[in-house]
Amino acid sequence: MLRKNIYYSQTHITLFARFFVLFSRDLTFLIGSLGASAVLAYAAPSSPLAQPRNFIGGNLLSALIGCLWRLSINHLDRATAAAFAVSTSIAAMQFTETVHPPGGAIALIAVITEPTLPWANFLYIFIPVLSASMIMLILALLINNLSNYRTYPVRWW
Repeated sequence: MLRKNIYYSQTHITLFARFFVLFSRDLTFLIGSLGASAVLAYAAPSSPLAQPRNFIGGNLLSALIGCLWRLSINHLDRATAAAFAVSTSIAAMQFTETVHPPGGAIALIAVITEPTLPWANFLYIFIPVLSASMIMLILALLINNLSNYRTYPVRWW
């Protein structure tokens, strides 16, 4: 049952992206780190790392930091920008208590995406990161609370 629900949630994200969000072929909606977020939200919903504050806050903060590093020094040295993006996002998530492990991948993807697409700049924060994270959160609330054995979230803030 859980596997089927996870499949449905990823399908909903893809359908939303295809019919409502993507106006240009230059935009993409699914990124690799969302798979790791799905594992936390659907397979380990009681984990502190899967709670809404961490889920949304960690992804959003990491996307912002990744975009800033991409714009600042990526043209000089991509490897250094990638290292700074991931390490800075980890430090920022720890400081704000919003640690979400896929956030490191979100910051990395913002820096290393090639070729430079419109979504790799600040639009990347909203599409795909924030919009997909919100859809996954809503679906995690629905799916995890359908069962008598699960409650999600354990805490909101």
